[in-house]
Amino acid sequence: MYEIDLSVVTVSWNVRELLHRCLASLTHGTAPSPQGLFPLPGERTLQILVVDNASSDGSAEMVRQSFPGVQVLASANRGFAAGNNAGIAASRGRYVLLLNPDTEVAGDALTTLLDYMDAHPDVGVAGPQLRYPDGRRQPSRRRFPTPLTGFWESTLLQRCFPRNRWAARYYVLDQPDDAEADVDWLVGAALLVRREAIAQAGLLDEGYFMYSEEMEWCRRIRMQGWRVVYQPAAVVIHHEGRSSEQVVAARHLYFQTSKLRYYRQVHGPLWTAALRGFLLATYTYDWAIEGAKWLVGHKRPLRAARLAAYGQVLRSGLPPAAGAAVGAVPEPPPVREPLEPPQGGRP
Repeated sequence: MYEIDLSVVTVSWNVRELLHRCLASLTHGTAPSPQGLFPLPGERTLQILVVDNASSDGSAEMVRQSFPGVQVLASANRGFAAGNNAGIAASRGRYVLLLNPDTEVAGDALTTLLDYMDAHPDVGVAGPQLRYPDGRRQPSRRRFPTPLTGFWESTLLQRCFPRNRWAARYYVLDQPDDAEADVDWLVGAALLVRREAIAQAGLLDEGYFMYSEEMEWCRRIRMQGWRVVYQPAAVVIHHEGRSSEQVVAARHLYFQTSKLRYYRQVHGPLWTAALRGFLLATYTYDWAIEGAKWLVGHKRPLRAARLAAYGQVLRSGLPPAAGAAVGAVPEPPPVREPLEPPQGGRP
């Protein structure tokens, strides 16, 4: 039915060098066909689409010059979900791989994933093992959050109790990283999705500007009867994001408002209101602690940046994400990174 086997969609925002490395890992220096397709082992074909979210660093020009055949879609920065939806709409493959621009595909990872999906027609989503550049495994499997998970994951409580049971369950810490497994959802840095699953479940929810959109999407796909599988035999290198001070507030806002949107959709208004109140209280506490450290002269530039970020979060009131409701905050970082490391603690 589909003349193309795989379409890779990459949403990029001001990460020119990382994007170059990502595309190089996909094309391996091969020339595209006259139709703009790249070869894959097994006589398969690959379509690559880059959705450029109004980058100002010459990313689009770099792609056109260095990677002929890669399709560039210019877009206003409408968010991660909307950017991926634009790429999916323009794609023609029987599978679609959502791939962060800060990734590099290792070895035959694409072939491994395609072979697995072809052999398991009941699998709607598959994700590879993610690794840091130094070779360490990067957790990418998740369970759906329970009503209490939001209070313990990426919050003040996790910093104080990093190995709490709610976060441990959420991160699937009770299962080995090197074993294939059915999971609830997978981190969207590298997500292979079957075209039929997309047709049944629909596109990503664009009410999520950034964060949690892949969790909600995998939930809808699973509700249609498809399996979601973690396949560690395929490996993708995932570089950690480096957010500048100018986008710290945006990262916090998008992370927490997206979490609240998911809670409103799945757990209802009462749990959402309780979580929102808790989050605002923790940001008030963090703001007070940073202010005290600033007053005594401890790392004042760092404290000032955090005070500004936490202050903006508090002024927002953390409305559950609804597209335009959070669209006025500063532009997000190109790479989604956790608010706090799983180990907790900070200077």
